[in-house]
Amino acid sequence: MKQFELLDEDTNRPSRKKIPYPISPSLRRYLQWFGREMPMGLQYEDLLHFTFAIPILDSHGKETNWERVSYDLREWEYISDGLVKMYAILKTEGDLSFADHLEVAQIEFCGFGNSQPFRIRIINKYNANYDHFYVKRADASRIYGLELEHVLSTHRLNYFTSGDTLIEEHIPGIPGDIFIKDILPTMPNPLRFYKEFVKFNERCFVRLLGDMRSYNYVVEMPPDIDGVQYRIRAIDFDQQSYEGRKNLYLPQFFVENTPIVRKIMEHFNNESVAQYQAEERARIVFRIITERYQIKELLDAMVHDELAPKDKIDQLKVQLADHYKEMKFLRTKTMGQIVKLQLKQNLMSSLMIIQSARQFKGARL
Repeated sequence: MKQFELLDEDTNRPSRKKIPYPISPSLRRYLQWFGREMPMGLQYEDLLHFTFAIPILDSHGKETNWERVSYDLREWEYISDGLVKMYAILKTEGDLSFADHLEVAQIEFCGFGNSQPFRIRIINKYNANYDHFYVKRADASRIYGLELEHVLSTHRLNYFTSGDTLIEEHIPGIPGDIFIKDILPTMPNPLRFYKEFVKFNERCFVRLLGDMRSYNYVVEMPPDIDGVQYRIRAIDFDQQSYEGRKNLYLPQFFVENTPIVRKIMEHFNNESVAQYQAEERARIVFRIITERYQIKELLDAMVHDELAPKDKIDQLKVQLADHYKEMKFLRTKTMGQIVKLQLKQNLMSSLMIIQSARQFKGARL
């Protein structure tokens, strides 16, 4: 996209229920080779055996989508020990020497959404400091989304799989919907945030990460020498290259993000937007150059996997072919092939510029 625009109406809604896809043998080999697959006794299905659930209320006393769950004492020791081990693998590469300091303070379950996650609160018994992580059903779409984020962005993600179970680190930040409601109207250095959203919009489209409605990303606000910077991080990867409509991969077209997009259209001209998009594509190219062997292995597995229904694949490749006026998209047969071609289509010009600059620098030296 070379400019920001709004649709006349909110027609962009992801599928109500995404089809989960199992981890294929090729993806499993990738996870094993790069240290993402770990043997665990405790599995996601074990956590479903809770005996009692209490709704969790928000700060205004309204019920949320989360419930606090309890277990039979006969199962609790096995579950709590397994969760502490998961946390140790996630944080300290399996060093259990700190396990005696840790205990499971709370387990919460969310039946809403595709992954139906458990949120685990781990607490340090000596100072009451706590942390969270998530246990979910393993879904190939989400794993590819996590891995593409890890490899192509500056944000490193801690997660691992164990059979059909996915364990993820908590991604801290202000939920996007809360940020828009409470902080956006009076935030400091607003132009920096608008620039970051343009870049976020671009990288989602380049790697085809969909459904970035405001509650599916968080905003970080690190202090800087002359104010505050902003970082937008996706936290939901279920819609990695799953939908058929092109606009579902552009956060700018979700009605939840409209207040941000209106500000961008007010403050940035098309040239500024194009500059920030080019900056983001160049950054992704540098990541690909650095991690070229890993991204090749990932895409080699992805191009053969079933990640979406055929009708969605056919719809997306037609829309992208029309968007770029590039007929190569029409020859793709899987979502992985579309993602691979999408990366080439968006990044080839930036790669050529970077290679030319390096050759010119080398010649001068």
